[in-house]
Amino acid sequence: MAQTRFMTPPESSTAPPRFYDTLRNAGIEPDDSEELRLNKSLLMLATGLASVGIMLWVGIYSVLGPQFSTTIPFAFQLLLVGNMFFYIKWRNFDLFRVTQLGLFLFLPFVAQWAGGTIISTSGVVLWGLLAPIGAILCIGVRQSLGWFLAWVILTALSGAADYYLADIAIAQKFTVPVRTTVVFFALNFISVATIIYLLLRLSIAEKRKIQISLEEAHRLIQIEQERSEKLLLNILPGAIAERLKNSNKTIADGFADVTVMFADIVNFTQVAANMSPSQVFAMLNRIFSAFDELAEEYGLEKIKTIGDAYMVAGGLNEDTSDYSAAIADMAVAMRDMLRRDFSVNASQLEIRIGIGTGPIVAGVLGKKKFIYDLWGDTVNIASRITSEGVPGMIQCDTTTYHRLAASFDFHEPQTIYLKGKGNMTVYRLIGRKGATDDEES
Repeated sequence: MAQTRFMTPPESSTAPPRFYDTLRNAGIEPDDSEELRLNKSLLMLATGLASVGIMLWVGIYSVLGPQFSTTIPFAFQLLLVGNMFFYIKWRNFDLFRVTQLGLFLFLPFVAQWAGGTIISTSGVVLWGLLAPIGAILCIGVRQSLGWFLAWVILTALSGAADYYLADIAIAQKFTVPVRTTVVFFALNFISVATIIYLLLRLSIAEKRKIQISLEEAHRLIQIEQERSEKLLLNILPGAIAERLKNSNKTIADGFADVTVMFADIVNFTQVAANMSPSQVFAMLNRIFSAFDELAEEYGLEKIKTIGDAYMVAGGLNEDTSDYSAAIADMAVAMRDMLRRDFSVNASQLEIRIGIGTGPIVAGVLGKKKFIYDLWGDTVNIASRITSEGVPGMIQCDTTTYHRLAASFDFHEPQTIYLKGKGNMTVYRLIGRKGATDDEES
């Protein structure tokens, strides 16, 4: 029981915030934008604050001794609240904000005209300022100009009328005691200033929240964009990825001179037959990840993996000028790494490597799950001399040999038969001239 009594006061203390939130959120739809939600909240809050101010105004005026009827302030309040409930029922916000701002603008002047001069009504026309302020916050800066000009014109007309009718009002003793006038001047200034302050404060605070939310959303979008671009660059060369993002045109290019290399793991099927799928994946991932690092080191473009085969090319970008030599260096590094680095090649696999140089066609195929690929006789030759190669050897075609002969050592040329091509001379690469190679045979 003690715990129950202890928990009661906090619940009752939350009543005003709940009423405040209910008032602010009345009429808001789930699919409203953040800006529209704020506009609705501001206008509903202005209505609530104005109603409270009017009740306070009427109460104090009754205590001090009324000099004229309070019917107009009551009618003002009823119209504001009635229009608000009409909006909550029919949900026409465009109509609601125009009619509500119209009431804010005109009814204070009606009250002043019915009650006497601007002075005798204690500057009640100040309440009309809620119309242009509300228009700025709930409609827009440009549209608010008309509302402000309307308030200025109505105030000027009231002032002009008071200038000529003040003597008549005094003669007819249609005046309010000075003390009452002073009290309500202060009350009107304080009430209108308080409402405007609270509306501006809420508007700035909520827009700041929206700004922070947008900045956070922008940050997350940037992260996702960077992630997407990184993923795209893992699939396509950088220049091709940029073209694909900026154009819907088909990407197909011809290159007069490209060096293509295939690396094929020897007896992979037999080795993988005694391993679990996860072990097979881990084995290939270690080897091909190491190859990826070498391709990046030598400035070459990885094209794809096909099962246990790895394809890379040089000459597709401007990263490396002597791309044929870079391909040869990478091939030697791949071969030697598998022979010596058993953290990468725990199963002690061997590879066959084939290198061809010549013209190719490159492009992106498909619209979904697309891939950047190479075609042409150069690609076919590199693939076939790989499959016909000797484990642990790097075989090159004649064009590649002539380009590398000045810097690399080769075995004696060999003649092999390629299906569809007939007999072909290939050259088995040893390594850079002057480099020690314990594997030379």
